[in-house]
Amino acid sequence: MRSSSFRRAGLLALAVGATVGLSACAGGAGSAAPASSAPASAEAATRVALSYPGGIVVLDGDTLETLADVSSEEFTRLNSAGDGRHIMVTTSAGFQVLDAGTAGDEPALTDLVFAASKPGHVVTHGGKTVLYADGTSDSTIFDSDALLASTDSLPAVETVPGVEAHHGVSIVLEDGTFLTTVGNADGRNGAVAKDAAGATIAETAECPGIHGEGTAKDEVVVFGCENGALVYADGAFTKLTAPDQPYGRMGNAYVSDSSAVVVGDYKDDRDAEGYLLHRVALIDTAAKSQRVVDMPAGAEYTFRDVARGPGDLAYVLASDGSIHVLDPVTGVFTDAFPVIEPWEGPVEWQDAHPAIKVSGDIAYVTEPAKNAVHAVDLTTGEVTTSATLDETPNEIALTK
Repeated sequence: MRSSSFRRAGLLALAVGATVGLSACAGGAGSAAPASSAPASAEAATRVALSYPGGIVVLDGDTLETLADVSSEEFTRLNSAGDGRHIMVTTSAGFQVLDAGTAGDEPALTDLVFAASKPGHVVTHGGKTVLYADGTSDSTIFDSDALLASTDSLPAVETVPGVEAHHGVSIVLEDGTFLTTVGNADGRNGAVAKDAAGATIAETAECPGIHGEGTAKDEVVVFGCENGALVYADGAFTKLTAPDQPYGRMGNAYVSDSSAVVVGDYKDDRDAEGYLLHRVALIDTAAKSQRVVDMPAGAEYTFRDVARGPGDLAYVLASDGSIHVLDPVTGVFTDAFPVIEPWEGPVEWQDAHPAIKVSGDIAYVTEPAKNAVHAVDLTTGEVTTSATLDETPNEIALTK
C-alpha cells in the first residue's frame, strides 16, 4: 500500500503523445507557446474553449469571435483550471495547460503538462485545483492562481498518492481536509476523508459506483452513488437512499456554493440504452434528503446538459432544444427558453452533442448539428449572440 500523506513534487512538462480513450464523468500538433506571466489583474473576460477532432478553438465570451484555433489530439476533454484564464486539456500525456489569453496576449496551447496516467476529473474549489489520474489514483494539488505566474514551468504541487487505481475524484476543502474516492480495477464503493496531516477523519464503503463530486453551501460535499448519494459534512459521511432501488444512479453533481440543494443527473434503469435521461435528482444537504423529479414531457438530457446559474436555479438543455429552468428547492420547472433545434442522444458518450456552461447570467450552448455556439441571457431567455464554426464543437469549458 502506498502512503496517503502529502508529498511535495515538481512535475515536468511533457510532450503530448498518442490519443487514448478517456472515461466519462467525459491534424498534427502545432508549435506550443509558453504561458504568459501576466498577473491576475490582467485576466481576460470570459473565454470559451471548444474541442473538436484534432483541435481546440478559443472564443471571446462577449462576441463569440474566434481568437485562436490550436491543434491537439483527436479527442480531448476540457475543464476550467480555476484561475480565470487557463483551461486543462486532458490528453494522453496528462493535463495540458491551455492559456486562453487576455486582451494583450493571444490564446495558446502551452508546452506545460501535469503528467498523469489516464487523466480524469479536474476539481476546483477554495483556491485549489485537484487533478485526478485514473491510472494511479494519484491526486495532484496546486494553488489555482499559481498558474497565472507560470512562464516556462509548472507551479509547485502536492501529490497524494493513490492506493488502488480506479476512475475516481478528489477534493480539498478550505481547512485542508482531503476527500477522495475508494475503489479498484473491479469497481468503486466509497470515499475517505483525511485531515491535512493525512490522518483519517471518516470513511465509508456505502456508495457503490461512486462518481462525480460537488460542493454545496457551507462546504458540504456530495458524491453520486448507484443507489443514492453520499454527503460529507461536519467530519462524517451520510448515505442517502435513492427512491428507486436497487438502482437509482446519480453520476454528476451540479452545485452552487450559495445553495444547500445539489442537482444531479439521474438514471433509474441500469439496462436502458443510450445516454438520454428523463429524471433529475435533488439532494438537500441541510435536510440530508434526496428526491427525484421528472423532466417535462418530451425533454431529455445528458450529463453535459445541466448547469447552475442566476438565482441558484438549474438550467437543463434538453433534447427538445430548450433550456428548461428548474427551481431546485421546490422541484418545479418554471420556464423554458427555446435555443436550438431538437436533437437526438449520442451513440457513445464521447460523441459530439449539445452542451451548456454558464458564466454569470450567460449560458453558452453548443449546437453540433449546425457547427454553432450560442450565448443566452438566462435572465430573459434571449439568444444574444451566435457564431458558426469551421468545425463541429464537442467539449466546452469556460475560463470563469
